[in-house]
Amino acid sequence: MANYQKEIQTKLTKGLLDMIILQFLDQEPMHGYQLIVKIRKSFGVYFGPSTVYPLLGSLEKKGYVKSCWNMDAERPRKVYELTKEGETVLNFTEGSLNLICRTISNDAKLKVEATPLRMHPT
Repeated sequence: MANYQKEIQTKLTKGLLDMIILQFLDQEPMHGYQLIVKIRKSFGVYFGPSTVYPLLGSLEKKGYVKSCWNMDAERPRKVYELTKEGETVLNFTEGSLNLICRTISNDAKLKVEATPLRMHPT
């Protein structure tokens, strides 16, 4: 992957990290380390515990996720789950992102259509 591609991928992923986490939690409850691994596998970008855990705490404080301790595992783990409010925020964000992408795509098409053909002297 070209250097600029990796940079753009990292910026986009970081900017949308809270929504990415909500999307993953919409699929199934997970603990923090599962999220870190899933983000790396899905996006090729590593965000460590110092990024992911404070973000999970912030999402919990806002009421978008809730957590409980799973004591059944060999090692106790705090498992996070999407709340109804988190689902609402996620649905709104997905709709907004789709609108932004459609707008960008339509603007790009308009620019291509509006560009006059240039005659090159032969």
